[in-house]
Amino acid sequence: MIRVYAVLLILILVLGGCSEKPGQIEVEKPGQLEPEQKEKTAQINPEANTLEERFFVPEGYERVVVEENSFGKYLRTLPLKPHGSKVKYYNGEEKKRDVYEAVVDLDVGNRDLQQCADAVIRLRAEYLFQEKRYDDIHFNFTNGFTAAYSKWRDGYRITVQGNNAGWVKTNASSTDYQDFRKYLDTVFAYAGTLSLAQELVPVKIKDMQIGDVFIQGGSPGHCVIVVDMAEHPGTGEKIFMLAQSYMPAQNIQILKNLDNTAISPWYSLDFGDVLRTPEWIFQKEDLKRFEDVGN
Repeated sequence: MIRVYAVLLILILVLGGCSEKPGQIEVEKPGQLEPEQKEKTAQINPEANTLEERFFVPEGYERVVVEENSFGKYLRTLPLKPHGSKVKYYNGEEKKRDVYEAVVDLDVGNRDLQQCADAVIRLRAEYLFQEKRYDDIHFNFTNGFTAAYSKWRDGYRITVQGNNAGWVKTNASSTDYQDFRKYLDTVFAYAGTLSLAQELVPVKIKDMQIGDVFIQGGSPGHCVIVVDMAEHPGTGEKIFMLAQSYMPAQNIQILKNLDNTAISPWYSLDFGDVLRTPEWIFQKEDLKRFEDVGN
């Protein structure tokens, strides 16, 4: 059983995970930005410990309105590690690529599980758990199996044999957070960009909301999530901010905009057909959304 689990897990991660294979995008190396470029980046409050309070909007812009208790509000107020913190891999090693402006203050676990799609799943699930919307927490495995937290909460656990998964009653009912984290680790092991891309629904760029996801499912695949937005009331131009995890499993991070350091970490919605992020290139058609999201 353990051998079957290991083989299936490796196959799923290969088919649905992120990739560090060269050739997808030329990555900026640490120290590559000139000092004068760094001085042009958006102003921050280094003492602030949430995304909204840490990063100011560029002059003339105003943050878009989001409802209280919405997914957009949750993402905008994500807790951040102290300014200058480094992204760490699951094994404690430091990420060397200079691609992020801040680190989200959420654990990464001690296994190589919370990669790109898993980070998006984590943020969505944490929000729903916080709101006690337990029945809305469900994600699909790459093989199509639906892992519903409502079943896990009732004491059922997932068994895997070959490419088949099922439920078996083994525990007492619980809404304990540590049990919830064990549920997420199980989802991380069997879900990926391939399954998540099939769950999400396409969104037009002009209709972007906080919580939307740029995603390319497959092998290799990657995704990033929109965690904040702002708009210029005079011109109507919109800007947005992105977060990601990557491979191997690592802290969720707020991405730099290496193509426009003057507004980094914000990105202009008027980016054309191709969105260049520090470690991946997306097409505008790659924007998707959780079907039940409302801001």
